[in-house]
Amino acid sequence: MKLLKKILVIIILAAIAAGAYYYYEKTHQPKPEDLYRLDEVTRGDIEQTVSANGTLNPVSLISVGTQISGIVRKLYVDFNDTVKKDQVLLELDSALSSAAITQSQSSVRNYQASVDLAVANEKRIRELYAQEFVSKQELDTAVQVLKSARAQLDSARGLLTRDQTNLNFTIIRSPVSGIVVNRVVDVGQTVAASFQTPTLIQIAQDLSKMQIDTSFAEADIGKIKDGQKVKFNVDAFPNRNFEGVVKQVRLNSTNTSNVVTYNVVVSVDNSDLTLLPGMTAYVNIAVANAQQSLLVPNAALRYKPKVDEEASATANTSGDKKPEAGKNGERKRGAGGRNGGGKNGNKAEDLTAGKIYILKDGKPTEVRIHVGITDGRFTAITARDLNAGDKVIVGDMLANDQPKAGGSAQRAPRMF
Repeated sequence: MKLLKKILVIIILAAIAAGAYYYYEKTHQPKPEDLYRLDEVTRGDIEQTVSANGTLNPVSLISVGTQISGIVRKLYVDFNDTVKKDQVLLELDSALSSAAITQSQSSVRNYQASVDLAVANEKRIRELYAQEFVSKQELDTAVQVLKSARAQLDSARGLLTRDQTNLNFTIIRSPVSGIVVNRVVDVGQTVAASFQTPTLIQIAQDLSKMQIDTSFAEADIGKIKDGQKVKFNVDAFPNRNFEGVVKQVRLNSTNTSNVVTYNVVVSVDNSDLTLLPGMTAYVNIAVANAQQSLLVPNAALRYKPKVDEEASATANTSGDKKPEAGKNGERKRGAGGRNGGGKNGNKAEDLTAGKIYILKDGKPTEVRIHVGITDGRFTAITARDLNAGDKVIVGDMLANDQPKAGGSAQRAPRMF
């Protein structure tokens, strides 16, 4: 008897729990708007940009080198020094050049003596030839010796001029007025100019005018033209925006790992000398803009209802079936195919067509739109059935999303 009562009590409690759960489910059905994430259609201005990183450089950067080898004996400038044209920058050891000049001067004096002797000998032979005491051959030989001596003297003088020029090259002067931005050598360092001219000092001619050397992908290069305005930032001044102008789009492309880029040069006014050479610039170039357009979040363009996804999957599965073969083994062409001459067979595809979804009668409803430019967050659209303030679906509400205030996404209390 007691066992029967316990069973009866358990059945009654189970019935009460089932009724409570049923009542809770009936009274806490989620609203349609609680099942989707919605965002608002706005109206405003939008600007499409292309971005890349670049490096700030002086417009004119002069690399001062040397044509001769030697040891740096004196250094007259350092980093950030202002220099004038023809100002002495450094001196190389001139001992070897001075020794070469001494040797060349001796050679000149030696060949000069040879010329003087050849002149006197030629004059004497000519007088004897006039008196018919020597032959014509002896006179020709004397003339030839004089010419050879004069040629050797000219060669020695040329070597002396070369050595004097090399001595002058031991004093390195600035070819332009500007600021020293780099000094590569120190006092006592040996400079070798045997194979190529080494760089000793780099001088920026004018830091008030700079340029950004940057590379843009080939997908964006067609939108960039000379004279376009540029905005950029640098890490040294994160809260400040700088401006520039596209100076040149260089035709020489660079292919790195099958990625083609083009160098774009941006002219920058640096009158206050805030920007320094070598800074990294984050460049944005406005390539299109639209004013007072309807704007939707890009997530709305990517959203696709689950029903549509399942239908597309079914269509793709059925589309994998091979068409039925005809009498002669040829596959039948469906109506409207490439060669079927369908109604829209010759109609060009509209690349601006798109669709978004709104809530209508509690269900996602497709709205056809035309897509315009985008800034990465929002896209400009045109649509007859949308207005500013309308709500569009940007995604499904996930199970772990927080419910809205007053909503009914709370879980039912456990009875046991």
